[in-house]
Amino acid sequence: MLTREEDIDAHALRKRGWTISAIARHLDRDRKTVRAYLSGDRTPGVRASSAADWFAPFALYLTARFGEDPHVWATTLYDEIVDLGFDRSYPTFTRLVRARALRPACEPCHPAKGRPVAVIDHPAGQETQWDWVELPDPPAGWGWGKTAYLLVGALSHSSRWRGVLAPSMEQPHLIDALDRVTRALGGVTRQWRFDRMATVINPDTGRVQSSFAAVAKHYGVTVVACPPRRGNRKGVVEKANHVAAQRFWRTLAEDTTPETAQGLLDTWCATRGDVRMRATADGKATVATVAAAEPLRPAPAAPFPATLSVERLVSAQALVAYRGNWYSVPPELAGAPVTVTVRLGALHLDIATAAGATPGRSPIPVVVARHTIAPDGAGVMVRDHGHVVALEQAAMAAATPAAPHRRKQRIPPGPAARAAAEALRTGTSPEAGTQAGTDAKEVVVDLARYAAAAQGRNTL
Repeated sequence: MLTREEDIDAHALRKRGWTISAIARHLDRDRKTVRAYLSGDRTPGVRASSAADWFAPFALYLTARFGEDPHVWATTLYDEIVDLGFDRSYPTFTRLVRARALRPACEPCHPAKGRPVAVIDHPAGQETQWDWVELPDPPAGWGWGKTAYLLVGALSHSSRWRGVLAPSMEQPHLIDALDRVTRALGGVTRQWRFDRMATVINPDTGRVQSSFAAVAKHYGVTVVACPPRRGNRKGVVEKANHVAAQRFWRTLAEDTTPETAQGLLDTWCATRGDVRMRATADGKATVATVAAAEPLRPAPAAPFPATLSVERLVSAQALVAYRGNWYSVPPELAGAPVTVTVRLGALHLDIATAAGATPGRSPIPVVVARHTIAPDGAGVMVRDHGHVVALEQAAMAAATPAAPHRRKQRIPPGPAARAAAEALRTGTSPEAGTQAGTDAKEVVVDLARYAAAAQGRNTL
């Protein structure tokens, strides 16, 4: 075995033109050893094993199997080579497979790992990258189920990003979040880049969905789809996703409302994300400074008029919660499910409930209230005067008109209680006691018999 110093000397002498025999005599080593190190067959500092390579026949079989199927399970291969005579444990088998790097890397499954990646140019104002982030276990008070969603938009040039929380990834929620993030970023870029989300890109053809084409025309952008399995193509938004999950969502308190959480995210982006330093042609500048210099077009005056619908449950006060505010409905709907419908850009919202259903047909939604939309998170209560009056009348009708009982009031047993008590004393039922009392009133008593009985007692 040659040391690293001897290996360096051997390669230096070989480049000077020394023969292997001369180098072997100079280092006092065997010629075959020197030749092995010069050819790269052996590694300096690693002693070659003198034992026979007993695993070599199995390695040949495993190499052939991995060539046929690079994703075959190790347990499956272990079962196969055990039948071929392998007598060691499964951990030994997996250790040998890893040490010899027998399983090949699958290029289709790992397109960006272990290979050169080109530097992608992002001109200022050219591209906004979009992606959904699934956030598990939202606070129970939100009523969003097991998963919340965050749409993240990032400017590729400056890496400035913003996000909007949503209860669903449906297209109306996507359009609403796109508009809100675009305005938070300061304007519209020339193109929007999406991954293969089905609400924007047809997964089968890779073309823009017909339902989203009108949205792209409204904002005046071109839609670019990421090639399949090329996540590094939109690395700016991918990094923003990671930051949002770890630095915002991971530490969110349980008692936080969706509106408060959205405000916390906006504040973090403005005070933490925008102060990051970026390399520029003139040196370094903050993300906010670089983003302010991007040539962005102003967002349209109004959002794309998509219709947003969310399910809500009416409270006992006949109020429906929506984006940090409360809206009234008729009092008979207390505790009933309703649907809040908002057309983006409109100044009012509609609250509808399923009513008028006929057998064999689906319920027909009926609008029961229409209110002016209050600013998100304002915490105001928007109530219709008719709903207020009806709720007060319903509350008064439900209240009992009788005065409350006095604690020291005298209330003796009534006729029913006295009849029941008499029945208990005589061992009869109250009905029998009542009938006996009726019969007793009909019997006529002869007083002469009492007189005779008294005279007999006097005689004795």
